Amino acid sequence: MELRCAVQKYAWGKTGKSSLVAQLAQGNSTAPIVEDDPYAELWMGTHPSGPSVIKSSNEPLLNHLLSNVDSLGDEEKKVFGTDLPFLFKALSVAKALSIQAHPNKKHAEELFATRPDLYKDPNHKPEMVTAWLGPFEALCGFRPVADIKFFLQEIDELAAVVGKSACEALVKAESDSEETQALRECFSALMNTSEESVASGLKQFEQRIPSLSAEKKDALQCDLFTRIATNFPGDVGCWSVYFMNYVVLQEGESMFLGPNVPHAYIFGDCLECMACSDNVVRAGLTPKFKDIDTLCSMLDYQAGPVDRFRMQWSTVDEFCQTCSPPVPDFGMARLRLPASATVDKAYGLPVRSNASILLILQGQATSAETKEDLSFGQVLFLKAGQQLTVQVKGEQDLIVYQAFANV
Repeated sequence: MELRCAVQKYAWGKTGKSSLVAQLAQGNSTAPIVEDDPYAELWMGTHPSGPSVIKSSNEPLLNHLLSNVDSLGDEEKKVFGTDLPFLFKALSVAKALSIQAHPNKKHAEELFATRPDLYKDPNHKPEMVTAWLGPFEALCGFRPVADIKFFLQEIDELAAVVGKSACEALVKAESDSEETQALRECFSALMNTSEESVASGLKQFEQRIPSLSAEKKDALQCDLFTRIATNFPGDVGCWSVYFMNYVVLQEGESMFLGPNVPHAYIFGDCLECMACSDNVVRAGLTPKFKDIDTLCSMLDYQAGPVDRFRMQWSTVDEFCQTCSPPVPDFGMARLRLPASATVDKAYGLPVRSNASILLILQGQATSAETKEDLSFGQVLFLKAGQQLTVQVKGEQDLIVYQAFANV
């Protein structure tokens, strides 16, 4: 079944046809692209904040699942009930998203029970991000403590905002436990500093940057800092550059972000798959509500290089790969069929025991089962056990990403 999917026009999205999301939306619906509008996210799934509908009937996908429970796999239903456990997205990021983290399942239930106006569902939100169409920039997890110490010693304005006692505690920390506690105190002190002090420190550092040598600017990642500070003047989240790892994912590379991992996407296009939730605890780079106390208390303060978040894809055959994050809510597969496969060759996607959603990211093909053409931007729902066999058309390789429950 082909789906029509919701577009989210958040302010940080790329505008008009420059946005991958807008391009996908054009292939997914008849609505015209508005060039001045931001097209931030395409949601594929059943989440009530952006539910997909079946193209042929306009019926919400969730309603279809509730009346056709055989569409879901037996293990999927046993673990998750009669709804899809995952939410599949495409993102087009023009400027940084908020400094944020997602609660674990127990914490999400507590937040939903006590503050449903802010936290809209009781589910956790582990997620996997995969770069598409060029480099994708993000901040992710706390840097190695040695790096943070270096920045605190080199950037007087940052040290002043954090405070002398917190900085000294981190510099003097020796054991892993001492470093973790000192890092918690430093980051919490930063986030709880008055807006006036934060803005003053940022302005002073921005004014000092032009006088630094090229080597020093590079060492202090001034280009990255300036880009973010330009979009979010006076925001405490600008200082997060010096606490969190900066990572650039190349096309096809992936990261997994578990509960309580601080992160912020900065620029680029990506695909995301996550548990079916929209719970976000924010504390910077956003005009939305900043729940600083909750964020600082819940964060994973384990420090280290960003490679610990990277995910590896496994080869199924010459055309297909899969990736299995350490959660049952979702897994992913991707298919790349070369245009040269058009000559008397059809490819059957591996049959899944659970329901799945497919997004066509490039190329054209014909379905052997329905004889219908498939093309860029189309989103398909396959019920558990359903076969899809495709034959490439045209001169482009066919690229498809697929999301499904990982049970």
